[in-house]
Amino acid sequence: MKTSYDVLKNILRTEKGSSMLADNKYLFSVSVDSNKVQIRQAVEDVYNVKVVKVNTIKVQGKWKRLRSKEGKTPDWKKAIVTLKQGDRIEVATT
Repeated sequence: MKTSYDVLKNILRTEKGSSMLADNKYLFSVSVDSNKVQIRQAVEDVYNVKVVKVNTIKVQGKWKRLRSKEGKTPDWKKAIVTLKQGDRIEVATT
């Protein structure tokens, strides 16, 4: 069984993620094999907030080449989590 900290990897601090904060939406990097229910429970458990909606996106890894060696960066998953009006998560914006 996964813990909440195994499901949530980190909060993504990107330009798009920062613009979504005004709509009470937060962008997380999550484990690839987690589902929306697990993500909802993990965010509610770790941050003590009420989650209204979870949207997930699977991102394919990119092919990279270094001299004669070729490889692929790992696939990953991101989640857009919408919180109940009035709830918020403190995000460092440095």
